[in-house]
Amino acid sequence: MTQPGPGVMPGLEPAAAADPPRSGGGATPWDGAALQMQLDAFLGQQDQRLIAFRRDLHMHPELGYAERRTTGQIVAALTEAGLRPRVLPKGTGVICDIGPADGPTVALRADIDALPLMDEKDVPYRSTVPGVAHACGHDVHTAIVLGTGLFLAQQAAAGLLPGRVRLLFQPAEENPGGALDVMAAGGLAGVDRVFALHCDPRIEVGRLGLRAGPITAACDKVYVKVTGPGGHTARPHLTADLVYALAKIVTELPAALSRRVDPRSSLSLVWGRVAAGSVANAIPDDGIAEGTVRCLDDEAWHKAPEMMKALLQSVAAAYDVEASLEYVRGVPPTVNEAGSVQMFRDAATLMLGEDAPVPTPQSLGGEDFGWYLESIPGALARLGVRTPGSTEEYDLHRGDFDVDESCIGVGVRVMSATALTALWEGRDPAADAMQDAVSA
Repeated sequence: MTQPGPGVMPGLEPAAAADPPRSGGGATPWDGAALQMQLDAFLGQQDQRLIAFRRDLHMHPELGYAERRTTGQIVAALTEAGLRPRVLPKGTGVICDIGPADGPTVALRADIDALPLMDEKDVPYRSTVPGVAHACGHDVHTAIVLGTGLFLAQQAAAGLLPGRVRLLFQPAEENPGGALDVMAAGGLAGVDRVFALHCDPRIEVGRLGLRAGPITAACDKVYVKVTGPGGHTARPHLTADLVYALAKIVTELPAALSRRVDPRSSLSLVWGRVAAGSVANAIPDDGIAEGTVRCLDDEAWHKAPEMMKALLQSVAAAYDVEASLEYVRGVPPTVNEAGSVQMFRDAATLMLGEDAPVPTPQSLGGEDFGWYLESIPGALARLGVRTPGSTEEYDLHRGDFDVDESCIGVGVRVMSATALTALWEGRDPAADAMQDAVSA
């Protein structure tokens, strides 16, 4: 029997036929059955601990940049496992490296903040913080990445990791801004690919929603202020009819924007608040409109502010009013790289079966994971959290949101296998051959 090379456990050695597969070849360079057995053993010991960890976070949710207790719990769990986590400069969020630094590096991201919502569930682990709840599944994401890190730390101790895994426990995803803090702290330095899961209550446990290309949209806020001299409604010709001008801006800007970009970008401007004046017979001297811009195309997203500013000035000039635009960047679109999606697909198939990967639709919701994908390849997948066969309908950002907690073990399996797939595919075949020759 061929003996594995140095640092490789029997049953997980690279396939003898060739180098590890590249570009999502649909195969893995290890014995999947052996990996399954190791994950079975790990989750047999740790599954209930991870569920308890998730419930503890659920009971003590914290808003963005206030996640100090959550950060402390993560640090304690990682430190207990012999790892060396470091807290981000603002005091919330954690980065932790696992494995050797002389190979490729793969990052796994979890967001750790909660939402300003009341927890409406009648469960033992209901939020103890009034008006704050984990209504988007970030507690689940955190438990999964923690569990994946603990498993991969065991693999690293046994010499099984062909590279480094970086755990990113990111604060303030809902604000947003936490992704930029992670990047500013060097969280992506040297990282080749980054992966994340997000709970999806429309998908059953044991399924993984995948999509190459844009999966979530950019989401920006816009504030338009219109000013004029004001006057009497009986004499609009002697002043600037500000309300009429504001109405034209509100209707013409979205229409004009849709004609200035590729329709496939799904660039849309939708107003949420419009206000002007206080009485019926007086033309006001100012008015405002506030809304959001959403977009699935990165190029169109970058062009949107200047396009909108030019269109606004054009419409305002026609009605002799002054208009100013405050354009507040939110998050870019999350554009999944096809090769990384294939790695997710291969891992889900290996761990969960051929039927596990399922197509998932695009969403015009925002997700600051898009900031990472502007810098390096990667993918966001949707983790099924609905109990199979359940008729209950939950949705994200609702006070009654909850998950089937068996999804945590599923997430650990998928993320572990995805990280290993990415590490093996990222290895340099020449370096592997040299190492084998030296070992021989």
